[in-house]
Amino acid sequence: MQNSTLIIAGMHRSGTSLISNWLNRCGLQIGETLMGAAPSNQEGHFEDLEFLKLHEEILTDNHLPHTGLIDEHHIPVSIYHKEKLKSVISVKNRLHSQWGWKDPRTCLFLDTYKELLPDAKYLVITRDYHAVVSSLLQRDFRDIERKYLARKYFPRLIWKTFRRSKRLNTFYIDKSEKYLKVWIAYNQELLKLVESLPEEKYMVLNYSLLHEKDYQVCDYMKKQWHFSLKNIRFDEVFKKSLINKPLDIDSFIADKALIAEAGLLQGELDKYISVS
Repeated sequence: MQNSTLIIAGMHRSGTSLISNWLNRCGLQIGETLMGAAPSNQEGHFEDLEFLKLHEEILTDNHLPHTGLIDEHHIPVSIYHKEKLKSVISVKNRLHSQWGWKDPRTCLFLDTYKELLPDAKYLVITRDYHAVVSSLLQRDFRDIERKYLARKYFPRLIWKTFRRSKRLNTFYIDKSEKYLKVWIAYNQELLKLVESLPEEKYMVLNYSLLHEKDYQVCDYMKKQWHFSLKNIRFDEVFKKSLINKPLDIDSFIADKALIAEAGLLQGELDKYISVS
């Protein structure tokens, strides 16, 4: 019997963890050992550690940050790492008739996975750059702030009263453009993917649509892709209180051409959204 494999592909902070959590509850095997919760993702990351660690190895061997927060294209995957990926895929195919995984770094290696898993289906997750860049900035600044808040009373008071607002503004100006470039690079890879695949092999959606379209997405995966799933409400995993309010990202970015490029790219991806 042929295995059913789902590759969940989306930029960091695009709702891929929420969707992977939801699909896991619907009955999809998304990994034997998953990356757990963290202050930046309190409900859990739902990332398969086997794929995550291999992606980090490939990035490190190419002298790139293991986070994958880069705007690189065409990252070489060595024969050694390709064989390791083949081995992981082979084991999962033996263990599970249907399975999938999520790790945002997957977007950096989509050409490799098209080669290794020619029959895989793709759930492509999009989220607008304002929300993604805002979420990355707010996550990173919380990490900085935790260090200051762990200090004694007077250093904490100085931080809150005098230093925080200035440091916050400087941090946003320093990092916004970098993260927008990352968003562009990841979404360029996603657009290239869907443009290269027949329509029946992918579904593009914005996670915010799942409040109303969760059963529609699940039914499509069951009827068209032949996954054995049960309908679970997306609202069972979604917690609005954990979603940050987007910042005015455009005001922090000096290169306005990047903003225009991101807007055009988002418009191109929106044409492929499968449920609306």
